[in-house]
Amino acid sequence: MANESVEALKARILELEEEVEDREKDLSVFRRELSSANKRLEVLIGELNQEIKVVQAMQKQLMPTEIPNIQGFEFSSKFVPSFARGGDYFDVFEHEDRSRFGVIVASSTGHVMSALLLSVLLKLTGRMEARRGSEPHLMLKQIIDELLGSIQGEDNADVFYGLFDRRNFSLAFAKTGNVQTLHYDYAAGELRLLKSPNPAISQGYSSEMISQSIALSPRDRLIFCSRGVVEARNLDGKEFGQDRLYKSILEYATRGVHELRNQILFQVQEFSKGQEIPRDMTVVVAEVKDRVIKLAKK
Repeated sequence: MANESVEALKARILELEEEVEDREKDLSVFRRELSSANKRLEVLIGELNQEIKVVQAMQKQLMPTEIPNIQGFEFSSKFVPSFARGGDYFDVFEHEDRSRFGVIVASSTGHVMSALLLSVLLKLTGRMEARRGSEPHLMLKQIIDELLGSIQGEDNADVFYGLFDRRNFSLAFAKTGNVQTLHYDYAAGELRLLKSPNPAISQGYSSEMISQSIALSPRDRLIFCSRGVVEARNLDGKEFGQDRLYKSILEYATRGVHELRNQILFQVQEFSKGQEIPRDMTVVVAEVKDRVIKLAKK
């Protein structure tokens, strides 16, 4: 009986050794396949990073390094790129009608969408009708129509388009999505959000565009911030948010445009404590200098 138990135990040990050997063979195959998959993944990541670098380089080259010297207004701008999710673009450009100039601030979900948005914006801002002062909602509708056929998955974009008229110091604008657009009324000491009911541009977008307008006075300021500013996060995962943005603006609202711009970005940096920004950040600040200007002849 004891001999039978010993033989049975030996047989079981042999079975276990064979199972271990088979598992080791499977594990060896798995390791080779994993190594091969890792190499392929490294190649794909390298290619993706290269594509991202190309888009980032294109984006950086297309960002205006100098804003036109527009009499009666002073501008200050800063673009802070994110490696994680890029997609910001802005431009300030004069029209053929020298009494008008336009401002575009845009933000998209990622580098691929960014490339698409950049191509559309460049195409449209280069057209003559853009520089003849088409109503903002008509220009924005053209941008949306150009984008809709190529948007994929969860991609989306925010766009603000404004048209300044220096004859009566007014701003006509249309916006869709979450470009933070604020007007500081110097005389009243009030900060107002220029709202829009339109969501970000995405697949199936169907909102109707309208143009709105506001009157501007000397020393008023306009502040444009892309979504990346309010979506910057701290170590606890909390967003910078609108309330902190408003507080940052109000603390420096009567300072110069460069000081105000730097204050916003400084407060975001202090809040995030070195965390990688999840999206590009763009801040553009404009100040109305005076109403006594001489308009260039057409």
